Amino acid sequence: MEQKKKAQIGMEYLMIVGFLTFILIGTLAVAFYHSNSLRDMISSRQVDGMANKIVSSAESVFYSGEPSKITIVTNIPERITLIEIINNTIYVSFETSSGPNKVDFPSNVPITGTISSVSGLREIVLEAENTSVSINS
Repeated sequence: MEQKKKAQIGMEYLMIVGFLTFILIGTLAVAFYHSNSLRDMISSRQVDGMANKIVSSAESVFYSGEPSKITIVTNIPERITLIEIINNTIYVSFETSSGPNKVDFPSNVPITGTISSVSGLREIVLEAENTSVSINS
């Protein structure tokens, strides 16, 4: 009879440990999913802030006229793979947990130049020219 009690206690212990392991793995899976989602949202907001700062500064320099020049310091997020300026629009490509993403930021003024996609704090020089704003980093 005592051997049955020991076996029953051992079985109950295994069931409790198994149930707790199942709950823990489920919680970790949900936390991992939400952390990736949060990381993507933070990257997206950083990209928006950076590009909007560049565009608004370019518009300000353009309307001030030649030879206006401004140097801004902005943070280039880590997940950015490419920054292009095409047809007065800044295109930013960056990685998310669901794959690559490309966002465009149009400018109301003509802009030209190049912006490095190397992450970190960068100085970007915006200079008013005769008919456009030159952007260089």
